[in-house]
Amino acid sequence: MLKPSKEIKILLADDEPNILQFLELGLASEGFLVQTASDGMSAYNSAQDFRPHVAILDVMMPGMDGYQVCRMLKETGDNIAVIMLTAKDEVDDKVKGLLLGADDYVVKPFSFEELLARIQARLRNQFPDLLGRVVYGPFGIDDRRNEIVYQEKVLELSPTEHGLLKFMVINHGTVLSKALILDKVWGYNFGGEENIVEVYIRSLREKLNDKEHRLIRTLRGAGYRVDLP
Repeated sequence: MLKPSKEIKILLADDEPNILQFLELGLASEGFLVQTASDGMSAYNSAQDFRPHVAILDVMMPGMDGYQVCRMLKETGDNIAVIMLTAKDEVDDKVKGLLLGADDYVVKPFSFEELLARIQARLRNQFPDLLGRVVYGPFGIDDRRNEIVYQEKVLELSPTEHGLLKFMVINHGTVLSKALILDKVWGYNFGGEENIVEVYIRSLREKLNDKEHRLIRTLRGAGYRVDLP
């Protein structure tokens, strides 16, 4: 769930009516202002007046495809995040989109939660001033205040604890290995032992009163997973 501090505009372009309606309803319920288009030219023309923060473009559209729309939107010089939707899962297709300026790629079929998480990631990167707290279950992450709230209380965290908990909460439901955590939180050039992750996990569990490890679960031989109620 996203709690924007200002109105965030999203342009949806897809020639499949069912997908368009599903995404429009879902994003509108999350508090976004949404405008839709069913072909590439309409999407580009709409963007000129609507001036969206995020454009979600289907690659295969009649007339002007999503790649062309992406290129034209990026050439305007506006700060707009572009997420491509495609049924193709080929490396060449992804590379083509990224070379044209796309910021992210989602392969069909996808879950609404996955798309929402990717939208939030783009907003945090390109429009941090638009966001208030991003809420995940009992957690609230406020990048502007550099705070993480749990059950309406601000947690007292060290910078590393903050980075670790934020990474795990944003990726809740996903098993995160120690190696991945070290790479994303400590950095690829970290020269210490993997066991440092266990130390910080133990500290977080204490601060979250997670004595039974129901919030931060250990999966032996695989890593850790945050399960939100």
